Amino acid sequence: MPQIIVLPHIELCPEGAAIEANTGDSICDTLLNHDIDIDHACDKVCACTTCHVIVREGYKSLNPAEESEEDLLDKAWGLEPLSRLSCQAIVGDSDLVVEIPKYSINMAKEGKR
Repeated sequence: MPQIIVLPHIELCPEGAAIEANTGDSICDTLLNHDIDIDHACDKVCACTTCHVIVREGYKSLNPAEESEEDLLDKAWGLEPLSRLSCQAIVGDSDLVVEIPKYSINMAKEGKR
C-alpha cells in the first residue's frame, strides 16, 4: 500500500503527515479521508484549482493529467512543473511526497475572509 507524506502546511496539517493511500484513489480523497481538509470548492469535478498540490516525489507514478486539468492548472496560485489538481491525481503503486501550497484562489472559503 503506497504512502503519502504531506509536508507541513500551517493551517491544514501543521506537523505534516504520513498516511496510507489506496491505489486508485485520488490524492484529494485520501487527504480528506485522513482529516486533512484540503479545499475542493468544485466538489472534485475538475472545475476549479482549490485542491492544487505540488507532488515533490512520485509524480511519474500518477495517472497523466488530462487537457482539462492542465488548462485549469494554468490558473493555480504557485504553479510549478510538478503541480496537479489533487482531485484528478490518482495514486499509483509508489509513495508520494505532497506539498499543499500556502494559498489557493478560493474566494468563497467558508468561515474565512
